[in-house]
Amino acid sequence: MKILILGARGMLGQDLVKVLSAEHELTAWDLAELDITNREDVLGVISKLKPELVINAAAYTAVDKCETEFELAVKINGHAVGYLAEACEAIGATLIHFSTDYVFNGQKEAGYDEDEQKDPINAYGRSKALGEDLIQEKCSKFYICRIAWLYGAGGANFVDTMLKLSKTQDMLKVVDDQIGSPTYTIDVSNKVAEIINNSYQYGIYHIPNDGRVSWYEFASEIFRQAGIDIFLVPVATAEFPRPARRPSFSVLNNNKTSKLPGWKEALARYLKRNPNANPPRRTK
Repeated sequence: MKILILGARGMLGQDLVKVLSAEHELTAWDLAELDITNREDVLGVISKLKPELVINAAAYTAVDKCETEFELAVKINGHAVGYLAEACEAIGATLIHFSTDYVFNGQKEAGYDEDEQKDPINAYGRSKALGEDLIQEKCSKFYICRIAWLYGAGGANFVDTMLKLSKTQDMLKVVDDQIGSPTYTIDVSNKVAEIINNSYQYGIYHIPNDGRVSWYEFASEIFRQAGIDIFLVPVATAEFPRPARRPSFSVLNNNKTSKLPGWKEALARYLKRNPNANPPRRTK
């Protein structure tokens, strides 16, 4: 299949390229090759390239900055996604786009199904919700893949941040009242390959790693697996005031496809793969 991957140098984009390159003809682009916020360029370039599938891994993901740069967030996460949907519809291509658990308000402890009503509580979530709406309005062949708490070898993430902090800190405070599902970019990429290769029904999919955990519990498991002895203190979100509100319970229920591996297993594979995960000075 002829596939165009956008955001190819991002954390998820890099693993999508690695996973899909074995079986498909890829064009891997980032901002330098195509500015997706330019509607004329998007329509013209995609019309000329004529991919069968466009995978959009480009996004503005600085959650707190979205509060003060909402116009930019909407431009990238909203309107630009609409341009991609238009371009795909014009040539009969399929669009795969990645959205987020942050399109929900985080008040449902049973987790969120794929058809739940969106109700974002921060600017980032609102910008991503707009992108979803524009796809469904403008494109007939699409997969919206919602992911959460993403980490991978190609960019800054929570796992690497914890490991880095442990090299200089004896004690860390980590939020224990936000619950979600840590998700590994390799597993997301493998699920995308499965969706493509098996021609799944178009629509919305939730593809987090299996299981639910707090940030504190996630950090505890990171250090346990890495063999790092550090004092962790669970704290409430209120102790870390940030510009953007976070949903307290944003678990994505996967009802439409086979579950991804459990989050602990995924973390173990990441730590084994990631050279930055070597235990620092304090070891058990």
